[in-house]
Amino acid sequence: MPEGVKTRILKVDSLRPDLDKLREAAEVIGRGGLVAFPTETVYGLGADAGNREAVMRIFRSKNRPADNPL
Repeated sequence: MPEGVKTRILKVDSLRPDLDKLREAAEVIGRGGLVAFPTETVYGLGADAGNREAVMRIFRSKNRPADNPL
């Protein structure tokens, strides 16, 4: 894992979500960080779409060329 990267696992019940945990994830996104979340088939990565550096972090995390849309 790259230096300075912190990982936290927040378990959220979709039927009774803990708002403090959701706020924590939102704060990470607001600071330009990434949040991983489960989907029906794989995990997705979320970021602030208006923050170019955060979007580029997704590309780098996935080893995906920047000219290959998300």
